[in-house]
Amino acid sequence: MTAAASPTLPQQLQALTRPVRGRLRLAGLANGLAGVGLVAQAGLIALAAQRVLVDHRPLASAVPLLGGLLAVASVRALLQWLARRQADDAVETLRHRLRLSVVQRLQARGPLWLRHQRAGALAELPGTHVDALDGYVGGFLMARMEVTWVPLALLVAVFWVDRIVGGILLLTLPLIPLFMALVGWGAQAASERQLDALTRMGAHFADRLRGLGLIRLYGRAANELDGVRDAADGVREGSLKVLRIAFLSSAVLEFFASMGVAMVALYLGLSYLGMLSLRAAPLDLATGLFCLLLAPEVYAPLRRLAAHYHDRAGALAAITQLNTALDGDTPNAARSAAPIALPAGVCVQARELRLRHDGAATPVLERLTFDLHTGQQLALAGPSGCGKSTLLEALAGWLPADGGVLLQRDGLRIGYAAQRPHLFAGSIADNLRIAAPDASDAKLYAAADAAQVMAFAQALPRGLDTRIGEGGFGLSGGQARRVALARVLLQDPQLLLLDEPTAFLDAQTEARLLDALLAFAQGRSLVIATHSEAVMQRIGQVLWLPDGQQRPLRRAA
Repeated sequence: MTAAASPTLPQQLQALTRPVRGRLRLAGLANGLAGVGLVAQAGLIALAAQRVLVDHRPLASAVPLLGGLLAVASVRALLQWLARRQADDAVETLRHRLRLSVVQRLQARGPLWLRHQRAGALAELPGTHVDALDGYVGGFLMARMEVTWVPLALLVAVFWVDRIVGGILLLTLPLIPLFMALVGWGAQAASERQLDALTRMGAHFADRLRGLGLIRLYGRAANELDGVRDAADGVREGSLKVLRIAFLSSAVLEFFASMGVAMVALYLGLSYLGMLSLRAAPLDLATGLFCLLLAPEVYAPLRRLAAHYHDRAGALAAITQLNTALDGDTPNAARSAAPIALPAGVCVQARELRLRHDGAATPVLERLTFDLHTGQQLALAGPSGCGKSTLLEALAGWLPADGGVLLQRDGLRIGYAAQRPHLFAGSIADNLRIAAPDASDAKLYAAADAAQVMAFAQALPRGLDTRIGEGGFGLSGGQARRVALARVLLQDPQLLLLDEPTAFLDAQTEARLLDALLAFAQGRSLVIATHSEAVMQRIGQVLWLPDGQQRPLRRAA
């Protein structure tokens, strides 16, 4: 069977708006009824003018018409408010859904993909790219629903009272959508370039802001300012190109609309002066005023559609950018070519495993074979650069196997404390609760105590509620690692992967931390990458890398 064709960009936009289509239809109906109400409004104004100015009736005779005019205007205002309210609610709902979808798709790419991306560029996806759809939903779609039948209703009303004016409007009206189609070809390309430039500038600025301390340390502030200035110039030039197309489109459309209204006014003026007679009956004031009031309103929906046409181009460009960023090849998790059942009691099995970092010419580890049993404690040891952290990343699912077999028991909960953990701006407790937002205070303090966080947190002004900066600013490297370790313990993992958890600790703190870790690891699998002889002695079982020899180490007395 032939594979189904992937949806086009317009089809993707339609699919995105499906959850809010009911609100948009209600908004479009209210907006359309408000537009059709112009017929009654123009008719009442024209009749009132006819009675007072031509028929010379008393002003009191026009009061019912003016009352009806006030009622029609009030109803139109209410309908327009309802339309705007529904459209804004639809935009808000769609924005929330789309941002949630983008974040979920980012998470689905996995840590291996995320770690190779620029944080600033990723931050633009749920921000600028999602915001680019606001004008499409709240502007273009509303104008498109209005333009489908409001101009037609107004044309029918004008034709009913004067066929000449109706013919003029009917001949000039199709020129506007024709020019919109011509302009639209260049608008989308310009919007894509402008959005791409905005993404680059946001990513560049966010990355430099994160490394501001390092930039100042090396005296590179002036050079980085030049880079930010160049990125901003790219956004400025792209924005001006988009505005140029929008202004050109508006100018031409205003020209056609103005010419149409001018032709109607010219016909009416010449008819009133008696210089042109194309009607069987004389033209009265009510008919002429009615046509003249409705003439610009016939073009108004198309002009609004043209004003929002670049929003559609921007939305298509945003969808293209999102697809490019999120729909590429996703690195596969490490798995075997054929399913193999794990032996009883084994939670991880490696056979002839080869690991290679993305872009590396040679593998870090190869022909590695070992079994990790449930409840087993294993230390990874070897010289720097031998692949200890690489193997932990593979066990955590961050690095796919480049060859061989790496199997894990289904449903295995894994906790991984990296060598360089990331802490967020906020309190220490906030950073711990990322792993378990609903954890009780007792569990929180127990995990912090097991990771020896309380050993230094008790001396802080507010304990675990003490605020720290982005990246753990305010804590030492060893303290930051212990906070990250407590976060992993709070996750209650079945397989605990720790990368140098006792680095930079004094002997007493290291001993206390090992006691707590080994107590916590009872019944769990524990793998620790370490250079510490004391850790290897306490663990007892060591996997030496890179040769992959596994042998017990005699425990110290």
